[in-house]
Amino acid sequence: MATIQEKQQILIEEFAFFDEWMDKYNHIIEMGKSLPMLPENKKNNDLLVPGCQSKVWLHAEQHEDKIIFSADADAIIAKGIVAMLIDVFSNQPAQEVAAAELKFLEDIGLKDHLSPTRANGLMSMVKQMKYYALAFSA
Repeated sequence: MATIQEKQQILIEEFAFFDEWMDKYNHIIEMGKSLPMLPENKKNNDLLVPGCQSKVWLHAEQHEDKIIFSADADAIIAKGIVAMLIDVFSNQPAQEVAAAELKFLEDIGLKDHLSPTRANGLMSMVKQMKYYALAFSA
């Protein structure tokens, strides 16, 4: 199982293939399309990520010492972004998720190419995932 750092490096290398930002956006959209849909009964207000412009539902559970995330969103870019975060954080020890530095977001240029509201949503997703991880590692 790849570590959080290794998964970030894989994403950095994937995004390095694209020269244009539209291609990177399309890759993010494809990642969102590959994210399994969250069952309707999990799309409730308790799982909504606060601070996101679009609706993003984030679910976390613990299996043995690993945290497993699932999510869905009503906007395709938001769904792609949360899919990337799940790729990096899911199936990792909760303590490592809570302590992780997410340098890949800057390395692929995502922070620079999101609108301020989407950037806030991205930070809200990360914050919520780390919050779950802290709760599981307590």
